[in-house]
Amino acid sequence: MEYKLDAKEKRLGRLASQAAILLMGKDRADFQKNIAVDVQVKIKNISRLDISKKKMAQKEYSRYSGYPGGRKTEKMEKTIQKKGCAEVFKKAVRGMLPANKLRAKIMKNLIITE
Repeated sequence: MEYKLDAKEKRLGRLASQAAILLMGKDRADFQKNIAVDVQVKIKNISRLDISKKKMAQKEYSRYSGYPGGRKTEKMEKTIQKKGCAEVFKKAVRGMLPANKLRAKIMKNLIITE
């Protein structure tokens, strides 16, 4: 099954949660947590997503290399400049999915176009 969502003038979190629900298959009557459903979610106009200026300035993404002093943080503004709005949206959806073996498989079914 294929779902098409338009990101034009929509909030980041609301659209990401809607996409996460569809990707997990929670909208279906035969939902099972341990099975990844064969669903594709296509998002268009991701560059026209409505993100507030305050969130752009305050939201930070962090990662850790495992070495002492290896923690790196990056603001949302800089992430959008470097990688685009699609990367921010992917991180939002990824955070809303369960952290198990199925997450990578589910994320492959998310297709984003600018």
